Amino acid sequence: MRWLALVPIAVFAALGGFFLSGLYREDPDILPSTRVGEPAPALSVTELPGRTPLDASVMADGEVKLVNFWASWCVPCRVEHPQLEELAEVVPVYGINYKDDPQKANRFLEELGDPYAAIGADDAARTGLDWGVYGLPETFVVDGDGIVTYRFVGPITASVIEDTILPEIERAR
Repeated sequence: MRWLALVPIAVFAALGGFFLSGLYREDPDILPSTRVGEPAPALSVTELPGRTPLDASVMADGEVKLVNFWASWCVPCRVEHPQLEELAEVVPVYGINYKDDPQKANRFLEELGDPYAAIGADDAARTGLDWGVYGLPETFVVDGDGIVTYRFVGPITASVIEDTILPEIERAR
């Protein structure tokens, strides 16, 4: 019976070891992605009225690109928008409007500008699930062969462009 008293201690120690191991990852701030190193998942998107529709063939068109998941209701998406316009001058940026009202999405783009070469609407969140999106915004670097080479979670800032995104674009080339 005394060994039963040790069970909670053993469980606590095992959990502590598990959580401690997470601190020693290469970069503990990066959420893991099963998509990095894999072909870009299929795009199950519909057209966002009034915008250039996103065609799945662009994923393996020989050109490095960014795929950005965003929504009009996403405050960090509004924060990163000027940086996406800057990045659109370097590489094509494709937008996936995630679980959003099409009218609100179009108002968002009319107000802030449209940095996207093409946009697809992910009303049912199928594409977001396939890509492993945790939350918005999320941006993926995809190489010319359609392989996801990097995933960035959160709003892209000027320092993120310089320190992370541009180097990842160069690696993908």
